[in-house]
Amino acid sequence: MRNRTGQLSLALLAGILLTAFLVLAWGRLNQAPRPDHVEPLPSPATTDTLPVPAPEIREDSYTEARRVMVEYQIRPRGVHDERVLTAMEAVPRQEFVPEEYLQAAYSDGPLPIGHGQTISQPYIVAVMTELLELEEADRVLEIGTGSGYQAAVLAEIVDEVYTVEIIPALAESARERLDRLGYGSVVSVNSDGYYGWEEYAPYDAIIVTAAPDHVPQSLVEQLKDGGRMVIPVGPVGWYQTLWLITKEGEEVEYHNKGGVTFVPLTGEH
Repeated sequence: MRNRTGQLSLALLAGILLTAFLVLAWGRLNQAPRPDHVEPLPSPATTDTLPVPAPEIREDSYTEARRVMVEYQIRPRGVHDERVLTAMEAVPRQEFVPEEYLQAAYSDGPLPIGHGQTISQPYIVAVMTELLELEEADRVLEIGTGSGYQAAVLAEIVDEVYTVEIIPALAESARERLDRLGYGSVVSVNSDGYYGWEEYAPYDAIIVTAAPDHVPQSLVEQLKDGGRMVIPVGPVGWYQTLWLITKEGEEVEYHNKGGVTFVPLTGEH
């Protein structure tokens, strides 16, 4: 009994001491100085937006972008010529698009390059190049230099590339770009591509990167016996047909390769 009484006394004493401690602490807390005004934390909606510099894209990032472009945009759609795929992976497409479109350089579509012209979708560039069935010793004529991208792809495969551009500003900028990037072997001229480039004819292959409403006879005539031409043909502002034209002696055959959309071939014709 005595033990139990002692335990109760100790418990009562501990409770009294704890209560006294809490009262003392509360009093001191109330005496502490408090700020007159507390600023609320800013919410994301009310903070000032700071300018964020555009991240610098390293060359190895572009290299990976080209690999992804080939492996996911081009190869799965049926382009199998390894020379074409290697060329597409080698040419730095970002160098051929305006600065404001750098982030979209390897996107799956065409991009504006000014003067109402475009750089074609990578897949279309690859398809048209593959249809030519190029050999290293071939002489190739391109109608519509544009930014110079298609000419650079051709130059990765064959030794002789000739390209014609009707718009002076594009012809000049493409020439500078091709020289700077090491494609100085590409021969270019500012002229009306409808009439081809008779000086260097005949050609093993001709590729036309803008759409006339009919096949120019001058281009057929400049095609070598056994040669191949790829050309979109159709009305302005509408779908065109991509034709593969083959020439054997006097016989010219037309092979329909499906619907495409290109800017019109301009010039006096």
